Amino acid sequence: PEVPYRGYTLKEITLVPRPRTLPVETYQPLVSASPRAMDFMAKHGIKGIVGGGAATGGASDAVMKQWKETLAKHGKETELGGDLIVGISTFIDDTEEKAIAHAKKYFEENMKMFGPLGFVRGLSEDQISALGRGSAARSAGLPTMEDAVKAGAWIVGPPDRVTERLMELQERYPGLEEVNVGASVMSTETSVILEQLDAFGKDVMPKFKAQAK
Repeated sequence: PEVPYRGYTLKEITLVPRPRTLPVETYQPLVSASPRAMDFMAKHGIKGIVGGGAATGGASDAVMKQWKETLAKHGKETELGGDLIVGISTFIDDTEEKAIAHAKKYFEENMKMFGPLGFVRGLSEDQISALGRGSAARSAGLPTMEDAVKAGAWIVGPPDRVTERLMELQERYPGLEEVNVGASVMSTETSVILEQLDAFGKDVMPKFKAQAK
């Protein structure tokens, strides 16, 4: 049957064929982080993905603790961060200021896309309405790139700075084994994505590979 979904009527859904090799890991974003959703995930062995705001605490930090408690309730003891992936957007440049200046337009386009879908926490209806109107958006008090960096949702600057912040994340959540590094948010040009991935692979990843040995 047709169902209302995120402002439109959903008529068709594509199903992924059953994998030939089992078991496989299954992940689901923790957006609302409702107890009901977490209980369902823990019961069926589904792991979670949370946004990068968890890097410096706040509301997302509470989600990490809630997830650990939910797993324990279903018989699985983990360290904080276990069975989770934290998503972090990164942008490497000579300085944090240069990185913010270069990545700001990608941050804003990404917010235009995901704000109306409920993936940008704390936006009012008026702010969501203003997202698509340039002049209105500038005076709507919307989150800024600087806010995102301060909250830990974005890690930007020289490679050493990016490495340092990721190490802090690792120390804060000892059970965390995987991070989803986003160098390709909405509207980022292919050339920029490749440049960023190359810089991350050459200047950041070796530190973590050496640590794993």
